[in-house]
Amino acid sequence: MSYKEVYAGWQADPEAFWMKAAEAIDWIKAPSKALWDDDAPLYEWFKDAQVNTCYNAVDRHVEAGNGDRVAIIYDSPVTGQKSKTTYAELQEQVAALAGGLAAKGVVAGDRVVIYMPMVPEALVAMLACVRIGAIHSVVFGGFAANELAVRIDDATPKAIIAGSCGIEPGRIVEYKPLLDGAIDLATHKPEFSVIFQRPQCEAELGPQDIEWHELQKGVPPAPCVAVSGDHPAYILYTSGTTGAPKGVVRPTAGHLVALNWTMKNIYNVVPGDVFWAASDVGWVVGHSYICYAPLIHGNTTVVFEGKPVGTPDATTFWRVIAEHDVRSFFTAPTAFRAIKRQDSKGESIKNFDMSRLRALYLAGERADPDTIEWAQEVMGVPVYDHWWQTETGFTIAGNPAGIEAMPVKIGSPTVAMPGYDVQILDEGGHQVPVGELGAIAVKLPLPPGTLPTLWNASDRFIKSYLTTFPGYYETGDAGMIDEGGYLYIMARTDDVINVAGHRLSTGGMEEVLASHPDVAECAVIGVSDELKGQLPLGFLCLNDGCTRTAEQVVAEVITLVREKIGPVAAFKLACVVDRLPKTRSGKILRATMVSIADGKAYKAPATIDDPAVLDEVRLALQKLGYAQP
Repeated sequence: MSYKEVYAGWQADPEAFWMKAAEAIDWIKAPSKALWDDDAPLYEWFKDAQVNTCYNAVDRHVEAGNGDRVAIIYDSPVTGQKSKTTYAELQEQVAALAGGLAAKGVVAGDRVVIYMPMVPEALVAMLACVRIGAIHSVVFGGFAANELAVRIDDATPKAIIAGSCGIEPGRIVEYKPLLDGAIDLATHKPEFSVIFQRPQCEAELGPQDIEWHELQKGVPPAPCVAVSGDHPAYILYTSGTTGAPKGVVRPTAGHLVALNWTMKNIYNVVPGDVFWAASDVGWVVGHSYICYAPLIHGNTTVVFEGKPVGTPDATTFWRVIAEHDVRSFFTAPTAFRAIKRQDSKGESIKNFDMSRLRALYLAGERADPDTIEWAQEVMGVPVYDHWWQTETGFTIAGNPAGIEAMPVKIGSPTVAMPGYDVQILDEGGHQVPVGELGAIAVKLPLPPGTLPTLWNASDRFIKSYLTTFPGYYETGDAGMIDEGGYLYIMARTDDVINVAGHRLSTGGMEEVLASHPDVAECAVIGVSDELKGQLPLGFLCLNDGCTRTAEQVVAEVITLVREKIGPVAAFKLACVVDRLPKTRSGKILRATMVSIADGKAYKAPATIDDPAVLDEVRLALQKLGYAQP
């Protein structure tokens, strides 16, 4: 079947579509129907089913005779360690840890906060929780104590599972002092903490702490516990506009059905293939595509502890792909911009056999055309941008390569996936004409696996996502759909700027800046202007080895924007900086940059990679007459 036939089949009968997809899951009690809409606009899927996530991700593969298949490849250039864990070994490790947690009184419905580095044990901890019906909440390893405390108070966990340290290029980050500080700050106190000791830095244990292996001694392995289809598998916190984190709830049954469906239909892998998502378990990509989806589908997943550059150099990704026979690779565009900055011609890839790789998938931020074209040329495989959010847990729009590899239109994440009726709306909630910019919204109900609500905050969920456009989920992104049905994500809604009455996309300007041969990375923000309301201001990071002066490049990109977008953009402000402020997942902190430029109070997000970059941005803005001290 073609993509259009599959999508039309979903549109004609969503219930039948998702019940068919549900047949790939091993149910303890199969669902009687797919959608439960009694409490609209709050929807639930497969609510009356009984199922276990860990059984579907681990045990069923062992029982099917695939226990010797590799489940997890661990590759850590920061420690020099590599290992492989089979499905049978994973089952043993998960059941043992789950048994230890159960012996300490953790039962179905209890929350467990996980604060771990990128090691296989992070996945073991997640799977051990869902094995016994505990609801895990993974917090990015190394998060500041106060941010961890906020999440402890919201999730009220019975236990915390933490690593003793994380390892960054050139430094060790001790987790235990941060964890102790968070528990001191938090109103809620967990009953105990499980500490996984790493040899690079062993933590000193307190009276409430128990070492990972000690927890498991002398207790029986835990069996899989049946939970209802609407039981939360996990809570994942995402930044809220008010500063308070929002706890995205992931329902068990819909999560299983949707993620399993994506592996073949979107990522075009079959059980046994090696799949690598270069992310972190602290992010939604780590949940969906390092831990759950590959294992549910019977693939081998790669747990990578390193960086695209600096561990040791810009060849790391190529080595991992070649060495581990990766078939489908998923990362953020920012990783490729970092590689391109150090190796602008992509010469280093010639030393590695990439012939087994089928495709590169990009997500997490807008993929600028220049980065996509560079990756296509250097890697020699299709490059598929796709778009989704923490809230959805899987692809809203993408290229369904396992159904039909559709022509790539650079700048577009292609088309809406089954389950998503994506529409472009004006401020009044009316559809805009084809090709016009507007707010991207998804008609309710959202598909299985997406958030049904926020943890203990249904009112906030409705206010944040369902109020602006009644009957729709508000994505917070702006874009357009062309005559072929291809979606274009142009900016966050907040990043659409108004220049003398003209609504302009900062993303469109960034595409032009990125096309300059000396520009490795860029960002455009809107700064306040008395005459025009807002003016665009560009930040440029130049390629390593660039011989041109900053003044020359700035003058040329200003001319480029005038040629490509026109005088209406009023693009006259740009500066060269060494780095852009980003989250650890690679998202550029444009809203924070706007606050600095306009002299407004701001709070650096907890997820910021390096707060010192904000000072560099401030200095660059001051030279342009903004961000006055």
